Amino acid sequence: MIDVLVNEELSVGTYEYSFNAGELPSGVYFYKLESDGQKITKKMVLNK
Repeated sequence: MIDVLVNEELSVGTYEYSFNAGELPSGVYFYKLESDGQKITKKMVLNK
């Protein structure tokens, strides 16, 4: 499953977004942040 929280250009600043994982089972998930050609992939562990 792939879910996109934000897919638009944003001006410089601080942003906060909520992700509802209520439908997802416990497990290890990966998320990716992209900005100005940089890509960062991190791991998220979801425990219910």
